[in-house]
Amino acid sequence: MISTVPCWFMADMQQIRTGRHCTFALHAHLVFVTKFRHKVFTDAHLRRMEEIMRDVAKDFECKIVEFNGENNHVHLLVNFPPKVALSKLVNSLKGVSSRRLRQEYPELVRHYWRAQRLWSGSSDNQLRSQPPKDLRRRPLRPASTISNGTIRVSSREARGRTGPWLP
Repeated sequence: MISTVPCWFMADMQQIRTGRHCTFALHAHLVFVTKFRHKVFTDAHLRRMEEIMRDVAKDFECKIVEFNGENNHVHLLVNFPPKVALSKLVNSLKGVSSRRLRQEYPELVRHYWRAQRLWSGSSDNQLRSQPPKDLRRRPLRPASTISNGTIRVSSREARGRTGPWLP
């Protein structure tokens, strides 16, 4: 049985994006660290890096909501569609930004003369997809049906006369 949840409030929310067959609000908090944690970035490097990363994100139909960085790492909050593989987005962001920054700023090359890469091989990715606040306020199931970590289903629910989304 297919059931639907009325989503009339989603049209008012600016952060929710829609695709052909879906509605989504996927955000990833990405942290990229320089190789060996060298403190190499200046304000000019960070400004140019933000431009580069916004261009790459646009190619993936993603949006960088927030960008912040220090001399040895950067933080990105990226809004992306479900069709984008996060690993491919991260690889492109790191690869393109490393290549272009090393081309445009030769002083970065002297820190990595042997490694030939700007970023560390690892990154911290924290994916979150939160439902709208209206849905978060009310639990999907009444609190009385949850005990000791297990969910008890009422007999009415088992017979299909009601669902967890109905009042």
